[in-house]
Amino acid sequence: MALFTDPLHDNPDLAEGDVDWLHMVVGEWQLIADLDFADLVLWYPVAGSEATGRGFVALAQARPFTSQTSLHRDIVGSRVRTDLKSLVDQAWITGEPTATAPSVHGPDSSMRVAVWPVVRHHRSIGVVTVHQNLTGQRTPSRLELVYRESATQLLTMLSRGQWPETDDPVSVSHRGSPRVGDGVLRLTAEGLVDFATPNAVSAFRRLGETEPLEGRSLARIVTDLQDERRPVDESLPLVLTGKAAARAELDVRSVNLTLHTVPLRDDAGRFGALVLLRDVTELRRREQQLIGKDATIREIHHRVKNNLQTVGSLLRMQSRRMHSDEAKKGLEQAMRRVDTIALVHETLSRGLEQQVDMDSLLGRQFRLAVEVAGDGREVSTEFRGGFGQLPSDLATPLALVINELAMNAVEHGIGPDGGHVGLSARRTQTPSGERLEVRLWDSGMEGAGSHEQVPDGGSAPGRDAGGLETGTGGGPRNARGESAGVVPAPGQSPGLGLHIVRTLVAGDLRGTIDWTALESGGTEVVIQAPVPEH
Repeated sequence: MALFTDPLHDNPDLAEGDVDWLHMVVGEWQLIADLDFADLVLWYPVAGSEATGRGFVALAQARPFTSQTSLHRDIVGSRVRTDLKSLVDQAWITGEPTATAPSVHGPDSSMRVAVWPVVRHHRSIGVVTVHQNLTGQRTPSRLELVYRESATQLLTMLSRGQWPETDDPVSVSHRGSPRVGDGVLRLTAEGLVDFATPNAVSAFRRLGETEPLEGRSLARIVTDLQDERRPVDESLPLVLTGKAAARAELDVRSVNLTLHTVPLRDDAGRFGALVLLRDVTELRRREQQLIGKDATIREIHHRVKNNLQTVGSLLRMQSRRMHSDEAKKGLEQAMRRVDTIALVHETLSRGLEQQVDMDSLLGRQFRLAVEVAGDGREVSTEFRGGFGQLPSDLATPLALVINELAMNAVEHGIGPDGGHVGLSARRTQTPSGERLEVRLWDSGMEGAGSHEQVPDGGSAPGRDAGGLETGTGGGPRNARGESAGVVPAPGQSPGLGLHIVRTLVAGDLRGTIDWTALESGGTEVVIQAPVPEH
């Protein structure tokens, strides 16, 4: 549950750890709201005018799941009402709970309010008001009496700085934390069941316990039910005896119960405990199904990677049998594209996160593409910036685009004496959303220098060697009309690579691509694409 922290920022009256304590209170106080069938509000003092004096602002609010709410309006961030202020101020000053008021709203009102200080290290750091609606109240049942008694004991511990428990672990491994409505056991100091709710009794019935629970040792009940051959949660003994705040899970006869213990203390020490429990059998079954599906998907990615590598090997074998240089080169290019997709599936097989670390994947793919296309030439690489985490469905198209551009940059933009190819990526925030900018450039052919330029001033659409529209300019050419940079010259490539790039950028990435001749020689390609929201 969120805590309104604006009044707490840089507050000199708060000691180290006070804000964390308030967060802990708000994180655990739903238990009190459910046990007391009441709404809770956490207040903190703020400066007021000379006439009104100190005021209080609401930091958090909780509504019960076990009854109807008394406060229908969200009052977080609001000032305390005048008719309640004196009670809140008294609890803050004295550090003691004020007597439950018949009503601060009028003699005929059905609303009852109790005020409790939040104490830490013998200092008040907040005030909790408990709002109960007495409309339609009847003679309470034993369950209601036990609930309200337990709530009062927790509030008393809160006012003495004894609750929440600082060593109460909150772990993501215990998904499906129990609430009051799921089932409650109340234990004595000796670990005997003093009271069990109907839902708690039903949960133990599903475990195979048919005898009444009350008056018996909870640890003995569970021990008799358990299979000695099955592993036991190491926190289970603490939970079953109620000696410490702990969370554990019980697995008996394919039924899973999650348990949470809240010790009850007074000045003399621990006098009992509450054990909240919940049947999470169906939740765990679904988790196991998801784990199985995850493993299946990883295995599929792994097998696709293996199959693609097999295809690449077949293409390599076929290219060796070709007598035509053009056919060999075509098969080699197809092989590299297949290897690129295989690399993506290898990365995806290692995990199932929706977001993929593209820097690791594309940095490796970029250097590999340059090395293979260099064919023994001295070609250095540079990688600047970062792609960051991107959706997994962008991994394949982006990897193929980088692969094609890197190979073209080396094959058509680097001379026999070698050169340099660079890649940069950055993400920027725009009014329309986050965008990704990718730049890839080469050092150009020796002697081309500043003579490279984009035809028609870089504004008119051109044609590549395959007769396909190139976008804004068709790629740079030198003063002799020869192709330079990433755009292939006639006879070098039929334009399939650039056609693949444009199709992927426009279709899968939903972006744009532009080529620019650099004054220092070489070519720069710029890709702009939106970054999908998580």
